[in-house]
Amino acid sequence: MAALARAARADDAAEIARIWNEGIEDRVATFETEPRTTERILSWMRSKEPRFPTIVGADGDRVIAWAAATEYSPRECYAGVGEFSVYVERASRGRGAGRIAMEALIEASEHAGLWKLVSRVFPENVASLALLGSLGFREVGTYRRHARLDGAWHDVVIVEKLLSDPPER
Repeated sequence: MAALARAARADDAAEIARIWNEGIEDRVATFETEPRTTERILSWMRSKEPRFPTIVGADGDRVIAWAAATEYSPRECYAGVGEFSVYVERASRGRGAGRIAMEALIEASEHAGLWKLVSRVFPENVASLALLGSLGFREVGTYRRHARLDGAWHDVVIVEKLLSDPPER
């Protein structure tokens, strides 16, 4: 795979929406059910604090994956904790694009001062759990019946990765 990671730009919004919508349709990566629009992605990107990076994996000019950190909680004690998502277009899954995007997200998050990344993953999303495990994420536990999707309850596996030492306060 010739994919390279870089910071997301506004002109990536349509491709991020396309890839996110594939994840929504597949029903194994998110509880979200409402498709994303380019405008909604642009608004989301503009509203994010700069300390929470968004990365794309691109094969030439084509965006094939993205990963982003967002605010875990507005409470000051969690200022250095980011909640992350990673999505890969269907046609590029299993070819390393998610790894490239996540490695860059980890590096950018640490550079931005985050000390921890967390997320929740559907247990049936074996590929994501394997990727995250290979990148040093630890499975913390499982939230049982965390939320409903299409009328059915789903569990989620909680994952975390410590990045750097938190600042002394």
